Amino acid sequence: MAVETLRDVIKHSAQSYGEQAAYRYKVKKEIEDKSYNDVNRDSMAISRMMEDLGMKGKHVAIIGTTTYQWIISYFGVVNSASVAVPIDAQLPADAICELLVRADVEMLIFDEIRADVAAAVKTACPEIKYIISMQAEEEKEGILSWKKLVEKYQGEYETEINPDSLCTILFTSGTTGKSKGVMLSHRNLTDNAVCLDMKIPAGTVTMTLLPINHVYCLTMDIIKGLYIGVTSCINDSIMHVQKNLKLFQPELVLLVPLVIESIYAKLKAAGNLLPKKVIAKQAFGGNLKTICSGGAYLDPDYVTKFAEYGITILQGYGMTECSPVISNNLAWENKIGSVGKLLPNCEAKIVDEEIWVKGSSVMMGYYKMPEETAETLEDGWLKTGDLGYIDEDNFVYITGRKKNLIILANGENVSPEEIENQICKEDLVKEIIVREKDKVIQAEIFPDYEYAKKKRIHDIPAKLQEIIDEYNSNAPVYKRILDLKVRETEFEKNTSKKIKRQS
Repeated sequence: MAVETLRDVIKHSAQSYGEQAAYRYKVKKEIEDKSYNDVNRDSMAISRMMEDLGMKGKHVAIIGTTTYQWIISYFGVVNSASVAVPIDAQLPADAICELLVRADVEMLIFDEIRADVAAAVKTACPEIKYIISMQAEEEKEGILSWKKLVEKYQGEYETEINPDSLCTILFTSGTTGKSKGVMLSHRNLTDNAVCLDMKIPAGTVTMTLLPINHVYCLTMDIIKGLYIGVTSCINDSIMHVQKNLKLFQPELVLLVPLVIESIYAKLKAAGNLLPKKVIAKQAFGGNLKTICSGGAYLDPDYVTKFAEYGITILQGYGMTECSPVISNNLAWENKIGSVGKLLPNCEAKIVDEEIWVKGSSVMMGYYKMPEETAETLEDGWLKTGDLGYIDEDNFVYITGRKKNLIILANGENVSPEEIENQICKEDLVKEIIVREKDKVIQAEIFPDYEYAKKKRIHDIPAKLQEIIDEYNSNAPVYKRILDLKVRETEFEKNTSKKIKRQS
């Protein structure tokens, strides 16, 4: 069958893998499996619910960590020809409400870890007609039970879906200080997941470790995982990674460089008393053979270092606007130092040293942001903002970044302007530049010395640190400032009086 939509992916996987375990996770102390047929049946129930509640075609936000309920909600929504809006569960409630309004969300499906969001939207988001709890056993105070709805709406469901219709809006930070809603179609996501045969056998055991609202996890762990028939084990907590690696014994995992670096530090700390491959087996449950790295730059040395432990690292490259993978190294087609060979559905060219890409995975545009869309897309070409080159074999090499966007080692994208605008509201802060330094976010501040004198602030660095601490207390972990530099002179500026952003 032709696979052009996410509904096609689910149908293909149910027909191909049936009662094989699609997902495996812990419920208290027990391990539970959900088959490919379960995924098909339960997602159709959510689709039937969408139609019955008059929500077909509407925008639905989903917030929470990786769970079976999150995954089923996502496919149930998009396979009813509606639009899913995955939300970062680390954001403050007021920031989430702002995104829900901007994305024209009319239904919220939430994990109880963000019950505060469910409470906040009742006043902040008047357009939201239905709120559904993934864990609630019964309907209570106007909040519906996901479990009861899936039971109620069991049955067959099909509807016509245009492969080029809007499927998902994913918010990503931009350099203007305002996050952008990346519009991805069914074809964008489906082609990205299915166009490259990585020769991963059906039944391969994987483990999800990345945030599910990130497109790297969504496309590669979830959509591609379903298409090729893996058994995906869900890690229930970042605190339990080591324990769950030993419990589930995955053969393949997707990781960001920050995690790869920290894992290597632990492997190295184990010393030389045992062979390296034995140390790796003890650390990863015994079966791990492959790590796919993406989301940020990984020092190529780690490919060689992990090979000594019997583990292959496949480095890739992408961005949300390309659904996300642009290039990927493979076990049999790999160039160390590159970020892989262009995907079969992707072509690239270099314009003024910047990498531009084109293909069926390039986004539709930014939601309700026509100017930003026009800046990023030109005749179907996506301007990546990355500097680099492509060799004669179509392998991509990244040499630097054109944009100000901070991409941390954990794969998180951070807009420096967003943080700067917030901290600049303080009277003591006259000028500020936020940047990445030594793998953390640094704020360099030129204080208002006249204001400090007037207010008799004698210890200016200490007062600035208080301001940073207050900001950090309300910010997601990856947006926290961990280094402060205080200037004695103003920043150098260009002719239009804008600060030059040199490191």
